[in-house]
Amino acid sequence: MLKKCCAALIVTAVFWGTQVHADGKAAIASAHPLATEAGFEILNKGGNVFDAAVAVSAALAVVEPSGSGLGGGGFWLLHRANDGFETMIDGREKAPLAAHRDMFLDKNGEVVPRLSVDGALAAAIPGMPAALAHLSEKYGRLPLAQSLAPAIRYARDGFAIGEIHRKLLKFRINVMKKDPETARQFLDNGNVPEYKSILRQPDLANTLTQLAEEGRDGFYDGDVAEKLVNSVRKAGGIWTLQDLANYQVVEREPVRGWYRGIKVTSAAPPSAGGIVLIEALNILSGYDLKHADDVTRKHLIAEAMRRAYHDRSLYLGDADFVDVPVRRLLDEDYAAGLRSSLRPDKALPSTMLSGDIQDAADGPHTTHFSIIDAEGNRVAATLSVNFPFGAGLVAAGTGVVLNDEMDDFVSLPGAKNVYGLVGGLANAIAPGKRMLSSMTPTFLENDKRVAVLGTPGGSRIISMVLLGALDFADGNGPDSWVRVPRFHHQFIPDMIEYEKEALTTDEISRLSARGHQLKEARYRYGNMQAVMRDKTAGTLTAASDPRGAGRASVYSWN
Repeated sequence: MLKKCCAALIVTAVFWGTQVHADGKAAIASAHPLATEAGFEILNKGGNVFDAAVAVSAALAVVEPSGSGLGGGGFWLLHRANDGFETMIDGREKAPLAAHRDMFLDKNGEVVPRLSVDGALAAAIPGMPAALAHLSEKYGRLPLAQSLAPAIRYARDGFAIGEIHRKLLKFRINVMKKDPETARQFLDNGNVPEYKSILRQPDLANTLTQLAEEGRDGFYDGDVAEKLVNSVRKAGGIWTLQDLANYQVVEREPVRGWYRGIKVTSAAPPSAGGIVLIEALNILSGYDLKHADDVTRKHLIAEAMRRAYHDRSLYLGDADFVDVPVRRLLDEDYAAGLRSSLRPDKALPSTMLSGDIQDAADGPHTTHFSIIDAEGNRVAATLSVNFPFGAGLVAAGTGVVLNDEMDDFVSLPGAKNVYGLVGGLANAIAPGKRMLSSMTPTFLENDKRVAVLGTPGGSRIISMVLLGALDFADGNGPDSWVRVPRFHHQFIPDMIEYEKEALTTDEISRLSARGHQLKEARYRYGNMQAVMRDKTAGTLTAASDPRGAGRASVYSWN
C-alpha cells in the first residue's frame, strides 16, 4: 500500500479492477496501482489534480512501459472548476525533420513490412516530457521535481512485474532481444522474467531526475538529448539534436458536442477520437436506442461506427498541416445526411463508401487515467508509445523506450497500419508533422453527473468510449461503463469484431442476416479507467476495467 510519506491519507475506498463509491476529496483510476498511489501521494503533499496528473503520467511511464513512456506522447484533457476553463495539452509525437512521405516504401513503391513498427526509424520525436513540464509549470501547484518524485523512486528502487507486463514482453520479445540495451533492461538472459521479478530502471531514474531538475531542457537538450540522438542514429534512425530542440507542446481547444442532454468534450486533432466519437453520437441521436431491441441497437451502433470511421480515413490529420473540416464533421445536419443512408434492417457494405482494402493485423497499446476532485477539477489523459513497448528499442544510457508512432502516419494511401486503420493524404508523413491518433480522453456532463473516461486499445479506442458514453446516457455508473461487453466496426475491414460476451448466438445470426460480417476477438480488449462526480449527492465514484490490473480509488486526506 502507500509509503510512509502518505501516512496522512485516509483510505475512504480502494479496489482493484472494479468500482469504488464514496465521499472523498478526489478519485483516481489508472492502469497500475502504483500510478494511482503516486497521484494520491502528490495530492497529500498539497498538489492539485494537475500535479497529480503529472505524477500518474510519469509513474505509468515507469511501471507500465509497454503502454507509455518518456519516449512517447499523449493528450491531456483538462477542466478547471473555478472558471470552467478547458484545454487539451497536445503532447503528440512529431515526425523528424528528415522524414519524408516515401521513407517506408521500397524501390517499387510498396510498404516495407515492419519498417514503421520495429526499430529506430519507426520512432518519432517524443512529446511526453515537454507535456509534463508544461502541465506542471502552467497548471500545477507544486514544483515539477516533487510531482516526479514517485516515478523516480519506482524506477530507482524497482517494482514487481505482473502477468500483463510478461504477456506483452513475450509478444515483443523477438524484437527486443535483438538490441543489447533493450534486452538488458527488460529481459532475463534473453527470456521473459519470472512473475513478480523486480524491474529496476536506474538509467530511466537518472533521465527523470534530469527532467525534474532542469524541466523541459533536461530531456530535449544537453546530455540526455545527445544520448537519445546518438542511440537512435546508431540504430538506423534519423533524429537530430535540432529535432529535439524544436519540439513544443500545443494547447488546443477540445471538440464538443451534445447527445440527449449530455455535453461531450473530447480530444481535438491530431486525435481523431473526439470527432469520430461525436459524429457517431450525432448519427445515433436520431434513434431511440433505449427502446430498440438488442439486435437493432447493435446494428445501428455498428453502422454509425462505420460511417464515422470512414470520415476518419478521408479527412483527418494534423490540423497544423492540413485543413480538417471540423465544423462540418461535428454538425448535426451533416450527421443527418449520413443517417439517411442507414437502413435499420440492412448493413451498407463499406465498398459503397469507399474502395475495398484487404485486412491487416491488430494489437494492444497505450494507457489511460482519469482524475476528478470534489470541486469538479478533472483530467482525462491517454498516453502512448503505440505498439507494446513501442519500437522495441531502448535509447542507450537513458532507459527511454522509443515509440513507433511513425506507423500511425499513412505510408501509402489506402495501406493499413498495425491496427488495421486506413488513411489518405491528410495523414501522410511530412517533416515536423504530428501523426493522427485514435486516443479519446473524454468528459461527459449533464445536470446531475460528470464523468471522466478513456481507454487504450488502438483503433478500437473510439468505439469503446462510444459504448461507455451510451451506457452513461442510459443512467449507469463507472462500474458498468468499464464492464460493457465490446464490439467494434472501423469501416475497413468491413466486419463487426466482438468480445465473446458481447453477442449471443441468436444476435450473431440475426446481424449476419442483415448483411454484417462478424468475427470474435481473440481476447477481451481495452482497459478503461473512469471516474464520476455525482453533483447532487456530492459523492465520487471510480472504476478500473476488470480486463486490466489497474486500481480505482477514492481518497480523503488530512
